[in-house]
Amino acid sequence: MVYLIGGSSHVGKTMLAQKLMERTGCPYTSLDHLKMGFIRSGMTDLTVEDDLEMRYWMWPFVTGVIRTAIENEQNLILEGCYIPVEWQDSFTDEELAHIKCLFIVMSETYIRDHIADITDYANVIEKRLADEIDMDRLIECSAYFEEACREHSVPVYVIDGEFRAEEILDAILAL
Repeated sequence: MVYLIGGSSHVGKTMLAQKLMERTGCPYTSLDHLKMGFIRSGMTDLTVEDDLEMRYWMWPFVTGVIRTAIENEQNLILEGCYIPVEWQDSFTDEELAHIKCLFIVMSETYIRDHIADITDYANVIEKRLADEIDMDRLIECSAYFEEACREHSVPVYVIDGEFRAEEILDAILAL
C-alpha cells in the first residue's frame, strides 16, 4: 500500500508519517527531502519559496516513485505539501486501488487558538531552519487545501479542537 499524507505546512504531516511508519512498518519519505535534493543538485531553478510551482514540477517524478512501489508490491508513505489535490488524475483505477491519501488541515479557530503549540511542535521530528510561522498564511493555506479537497472528492481531516494523532492515523488506515 502507498500512503499519501498531504496538506498545508505545520499540520503535523511529518510526525504523522513517522507514527504511521512505526505502526505499519512502512518506510516513509518526506517530499521536502526530494524538493531540497532537486534544488541543491541544480536540477531546478525553483527555490524554497516556490511551493506551488514546486508541487507541479515534482509531481511527475513522485508519480513515478509511487508507480514503482506499486509495481514492486512495496509499501511506502509519502508526506508533504507537494501532493496536488488532483493527485488521483495521475493514476489508473488499478493503481488507485493501492493508494490511500488523506489531506490534513487545521481550522482557522484551531490555528488562532493554538499558534503557540504549532510553533512549539514545528521541530518535533525535524529541525527546521529559519522557520517563522506566518499565521495568516497558515490559515489561508489550510482553507485552500480544505476547499480544494472537497472540490476534488479527496478525503480531508480537519483539526479543530484538539490534535489527536492516533485518530488521524486511524482515519488514514480506514480509507
